[in-house]
Amino acid sequence: MHDGRRTAVLLDEHPIWLTALERVLEELGFEPIAKLKNPVEALEIVKRDRPDLFLLDIDTNGFQSDGLACLQEACQQVPSLKAVVVSASEDAARIDAAFAAGAVVYVLKRAEPGDLASAIRQVFARSLYLAGAATQPARTARADDAETAGLTRREREILQLVAEGLTNGDVARKLWVTEQTVKFHLANIFRKLNVTNRTQASRWAHAHGLVSEEAADEPAGRELATA
Repeated sequence: MHDGRRTAVLLDEHPIWLTALERVLEELGFEPIAKLKNPVEALEIVKRDRPDLFLLDIDTNGFQSDGLACLQEACQQVPSLKAVVVSASEDAARIDAAFAAGAVVYVLKRAEPGDLASAIRQVFARSLYLAGAATQPARTARADDAETAGLTRREREILQLVAEGLTNGDVARKLWVTEQTVKFHLANIFRKLNVTNRTQASRWAHAHGLVSEEAADEPAGRELATA
């Protein structure tokens, strides 16, 4: 940290996005120490200055070095680094590759700035206690815990419907989206809640007040499918 502030390195081939991301970070109290378009240069600064956060777009098509390779090398060289990917791509394989390379959060560029800020805040201040933990403290269920967990408005909506027993297909039809979109959001929900399946996510939703008492009393009556 510099003067008690967390530091960050930004990578995006478009200057307008570098400026937008810098504003989000400054509002969160981060000090952006470098804004770069070249993955090779970004990697060198990450290795040298060891920032707290690496905020990047892995789709650096205008450069010979791939942003995904940069992400992986950065996470390997600086184990304490928190890498957050901000990308326009909704391709499932690309998202999986980003997580495999070391990203802790994947945010779409069409997301609201507040969604990105919430996700970053959650990365550095985890505040979740899951059912079954040996030292889980007693607490009152609150729907606004979903915001603390870094869930976007759409993710909260999908989690609530899943917890009420709807299948991916049911959710997709209800929200007028594709099943692939529902699966994409569920993958993000699982990661943010630190759970591995729909059952655990549903328990979290019930415990934190996202499901009405009427819905909670109704049997799901549907097979739980994987995300």
